[in-house]
Amino acid sequence: MALASVLALASVPAGAQTPAEPTGEPVVNSSLSAPLFYQLLLGELNVREGDPGAGYSLILDAARRTKDPQLYQRAVEVALQGRSGDAALAAARAWAQELPGSLEADRFVLQILLALNRVGETGPVLRDLIRDTPLAERSDTINAIPQTFARVQDKAVAASVVREAVTPSLTQPETAAAAWTTVGRMELAQNRSAAALEAARQGHSAEPASPYPALLALELFERGDANAEPLILRQINASSRRSANDTAVALNYARLLIDLQRNGDARRELASLTTRQPDEAEAWLLLASVQLQDNALQETKASLGQFLRLTQGSSDPRLRRLQTQAYLMAAQVAEKQGDIAGAGAWLDRIESPEDVLAAQLRRASLLARQGRLGEGRALLRSQPERRPGDARLKLIAEAQLLRDFKAYREAYDVYGEAVRRFPEDTDLLYEQAMVAEKSDRLADMERLLRELIQRKPDFHHAYNALGYSLADRNLRLPEAKTLIEKAVSLAPDDPFIQDSLGWVEFRLGNLPRSIEILTAAYRKRPDAEIAAHLGEALWAAGQRDQARKIWREGLLTAPDNETLLSTLKRLQVQP
Repeated sequence: MALASVLALASVPAGAQTPAEPTGEPVVNSSLSAPLFYQLLLGELNVREGDPGAGYSLILDAARRTKDPQLYQRAVEVALQGRSGDAALAAARAWAQELPGSLEADRFVLQILLALNRVGETGPVLRDLIRDTPLAERSDTINAIPQTFARVQDKAVAASVVREAVTPSLTQPETAAAAWTTVGRMELAQNRSAAALEAARQGHSAEPASPYPALLALELFERGDANAEPLILRQINASSRRSANDTAVALNYARLLIDLQRNGDARRELASLTTRQPDEAEAWLLLASVQLQDNALQETKASLGQFLRLTQGSSDPRLRRLQTQAYLMAAQVAEKQGDIAGAGAWLDRIESPEDVLAAQLRRASLLARQGRLGEGRALLRSQPERRPGDARLKLIAEAQLLRDFKAYREAYDVYGEAVRRFPEDTDLLYEQAMVAEKSDRLADMERLLRELIQRKPDFHHAYNALGYSLADRNLRLPEAKTLIEKAVSLAPDDPFIQDSLGWVEFRLGNLPRSIEILTAAYRKRPDAEIAAHLGEALWAAGQRDQARKIWREGLLTAPDNETLLSTLKRLQVQP
């Protein structure tokens, strides 16, 4: 069918001459008859002249007579152009009926039904789409379903339709893992985490090595569902294919462990991954980041070296960005080892304009370590502002430099300048308040946080920060508890806010309640600061051995944590 020729002819302005075709290629005559040609031409001219309804009728009639998928698709496009969803649906359904098994027709019917919010009618076409997809591609089609239904408002109806459509695939070995994962994602869209996890377990049981249920379990684990973690580990251990998805499971699991400050577990997983897949460059970089956090400098250098060897000469933009991260980390290692010149040499290798500011912050840190903090600040101030956000980033970088070297009063002033220049940025106001506390400007801290609460009543960090500051100083404890409880209501799953609530209960003398809350927070996030508070509550309750155990764990994750160290010093405890 020479539809392209008809469209080209219809687009020629009246009176214009169509250029002759080049004669280099052999001429292939179209099967398009003269009457059909003029019918299509008339249809396209109607569309062009602003009468899409007439054009649609002519083109759809031609499609039905010829059973040509191009013409059906064109009829659908014309109807959509004329904003007639019902007409587009009629054309797409006619296409699917005349050409059964057409995946493109099924996709058009499905998308149009969803656009018309007729979700309940999508079941049959979704079943046809899955059935007609070749078996080798069927899992990919099934995995794409949750994204296709993502914008549907009635999540319960969507979940019901999808579950019914994928039911035959739940028992087929080739598709069971993908089908159960899709069921789980539809449950997760309704915030039904328990049902989503059960679906992931069913999918994993059907195919233990499949990455799909494990990827769903990763989402649940990231949301704080610790019961999802065993499934992730079982998949990692069962998989031998080492596909891109398998690697994604292992890498994302390691990232989550790092976020949870479970560095020991993260190092074990990454060491295992780099042993199984020594050519997986990103795993080496992630391992280096954990080793650097643990101050294992020689191991960090070895992992960075392996990463850089694997990515040497790469033109992949993503890997080039990761190389920049590696250079920054290598500079930090050299800085920690006192090799200032070596650190500078690593920074010199950074070429990307987007990363220049990060490199200059590292240079400024090198200057500050040499007692030249003023020169470091001047270096940051002198950086050109190439993009709209660079002025803000420069001020944040300078304030961070000052915070790193405990120049809190100067950092407060820099954040003040940033707030004046960017008054709508509430994050800057919050950071200025946090620095005010560090510099013992408590009245300023409270004023800034209350201003922030007034401007953004749902900013849970502000309630938590003010409440915790009062509790930590044993001031206005009932008010502190009210503030923290407000933060809990806004962010009920945040372990640091739970830590604040447990700490204010400790200050109020509610020891059993305090230990209960702090224990739950520590299980969610084994952070050194939470360890300090939980250990003190356990110490006060007479559980001295358990307190020492918690403190030792905290020191392993962050040996220089100020709260933990000051707690041990105040209580005169050697953990």
